[in-house]
Amino acid sequence: MIVRWLNKLEETVFCLLLVAIVFLVCVEVFYRFVLAEGISWAQEGSLYLAGWFVLFGVSWGVKHGVHIGVDVLVKKLPKRGQRIVTLIALAVCLAYCALILVGSYEYLSLTYMIGIELQDIPIPKWQATLILPIGMALLVLRFAELGWRVIKGEADSFGFSDEGQESMHLAEQRNPEDYDKEGRP
Repeated sequence: MIVRWLNKLEETVFCLLLVAIVFLVCVEVFYRFVLAEGISWAQEGSLYLAGWFVLFGVSWGVKHGVHIGVDVLVKKLPKRGQRIVTLIALAVCLAYCALILVGSYEYLSLTYMIGIELQDIPIPKWQATLILPIGMALLVLRFAELGWRVIKGEADSFGFSDEGQESMHLAEQRNPEDYDKEGRP
């Protein structure tokens, strides 16, 4: 129940961030090139929105298996070997997330204590960079979910998208009669 609610919230925030970035950049372009004046905080705002978008997107990508991975050797292993290698990789990923979580907590604590504000937007920097621990916590959740599925035998690997296999499928569908000797249509 909570995970389903979190999934919906994550996707909603992900979409809202994308809309906000596009809207802000379009308005800034209009102001700059049509009205000949810019919005002083637009560049910094779009930079932080993009950071939030990326860090939300990382966990979303793990959840949906859309990250690109090099798993040619892992796929050659038997299913049990694939699961063992995946669990080792997940342990490394979780350790990395833990390091980033600790570092981001220390960074946020320091910026909160000092009271630093953003350069162009009058908000505390710790609020703008709060996505660091949020994004890593979401990533920990996704890695933990995947690890649980591997332990239960529901998954054997990260489930990366296999672009090579998809490309070969498209090449097999191609009709050779529609192309010349150089492969041009």
